[in-house]
Amino acid sequence: MKFRAKIVDTACLNHFTRVSNMIAKLAKTCTLRISPDKLNFVLSDKVANGGVSMWCELEQENFFSEFQMEGVSAENNEIYLELTSENLSRALKTAQNARALKVKLTNKHFPCLTVSIELLSVSSSSRVVTHDIPVKVIPRKLWKDLQEPTVPDADVSIYLPVLKTMKSVVEKMKNISNHLVSSFFSEKSSQVCSSGCVSLEEPCLIIEANLNGELNLKIETELVCVTTHFKDLGNPPLASENASQDRNSEQMAEVHIDIRKLLQFLAGQQVNPTKATCNIVKNKIVHFDLLHEDVSLQYFIPALS
Repeated sequence: MKFRAKIVDTACLNHFTRVSNMIAKLAKTCTLRISPDKLNFVLSDKVANGGVSMWCELEQENFFSEFQMEGVSAENNEIYLELTSENLSRALKTAQNARALKVKLTNKHFPCLTVSIELLSVSSSSRVVTHDIPVKVIPRKLWKDLQEPTVPDADVSIYLPVLKTMKSVVEKMKNISNHLVSSFFSEKSSQVCSSGCVSLEEPCLIIEANLNGELNLKIETELVCVTTHFKDLGNPPLASENASQDRNSEQMAEVHIDIRKLLQFLAGQQVNPTKATCNIVKNKIVHFDLLHEDVSLQYFIPALS
């Protein structure tokens, strides 16, 4: 296996740094998948156990001036590396105003992703700062668990409001109550509510949307009910056409999720997307799909059971 790449364009370097910072906020550890055309940052917690999944994809030609790799074999021309996300983010923090950045897979008594940053000095000569990031090479037999997640057919797909606005709203909702439940709240629900939130330690947010471009964020407790309404957001054309055949456009599809996982996703956004979509599979999962020119991010949060 071999991998080496180089970035010389300042805008590309800063963009790659922002992506790395975003990944560090979304996942403590992740898998870096290297293929001839793309880089992927992958998080694949078991959704069945309440874990989130992430698939971030970069077209390598939009970032790197040089990119060479050889996978485990000609038939399986890919490399999968497990790393601590913050280590890469921390290394790239020294790359501001750098002349060039080089990344190489090395072996220094253990596998490393070696990041070399060429910096300009006061005398216009350059100096190189090197970071050796420990990685774990993932064997071929485990690759099947690290493929792009299958996107289930959504009951409703809707464009998201400005993410900073959405983050501010969700933060305020979390402060109102740590225990959030569905609109069908049972009178005897201090421990079990109709939404399936089973304890005060599992804060629950309801996301609901329809094909009229309406999105609601909702919490409800014994003391207070709060709903934030977003209107005229729009629905992706193809998704709307497919879903509208069987669904009233005003009918809401909802999912109950852990508000902390949504906040982690919103707080991690370092790249302003040109398109942001929310796909709701009723009572099962919410799938966020963000696109910013040459970077795409898919993030899956399972429903609370």
